[in-house]
Amino acid sequence: MHLGGCFLLQALALLSLQSGAQKVEAPSDQVQVEVVHLPEECHQKSKKGDLLNAHYDGYLASDRSKFYCSRTQNDGHPKWFVLGVGQVIKGLDIAMLNMCPGEKRKVIIPPSLAYGKHGYDAAKIPPNATLIFEIELYAITKGPRSVEAFSDIDMDKDKQLSRDEIDLYLKKEFERDGKKRDPLHHENVLVDIFKKNDRDGDGFISAKEYNVYQHDEL
Repeated sequence: MHLGGCFLLQALALLSLQSGAQKVEAPSDQVQVEVVHLPEECHQKSKKGDLLNAHYDGYLASDRSKFYCSRTQNDGHPKWFVLGVGQVIKGLDIAMLNMCPGEKRKVIIPPSLAYGKHGYDAAKIPPNATLIFEIELYAITKGPRSVEAFSDIDMDKDKQLSRDEIDLYLKKEFERDGKKRDPLHHENVLVDIFKKNDRDGDGFISAKEYNVYQHDEL
């Protein structure tokens, strides 16, 4: 979910903290996180494999120019993506861990965890650019890569996931909130999952290929 299909990023010195905000300092080669708003109650925090729904604005740290705003894309619907599987830049996968629904963060992402020395579309993100993102997380659901979801997806219990099984699972997850979203997003997520996980190219995702946690539960 890099810019265009799977977007997101951020960077530069943090702005003044709002009252009650929490700030975590980090070396210049790591993600810096400022918690701008934390809901009073948090019964769930984001983890690898979760399907997240969020809005975000991306800025260049060098001049604070905005290169992306999710609210102006796709009729303003928040973006869906799976955390920790490479659908967004590495810095965002790190920055959005342990977030609560309703939480807002401002994060700074160095070039090494964004688009590096090559940049992304020089007119938007030049080489060696530090990025800043303002993020608001709306929802967390079991993603198609979570260990807990494997058995739910594997309807024939053959310990491997077919395209049809994952397709059906995604449809159910995306329909839960009743919001309309671009059908192409569903297909893009499905294609991306197989591209990144069907390592032997046999058209199925085995328990070993699927398991983002590197555990032995499956």
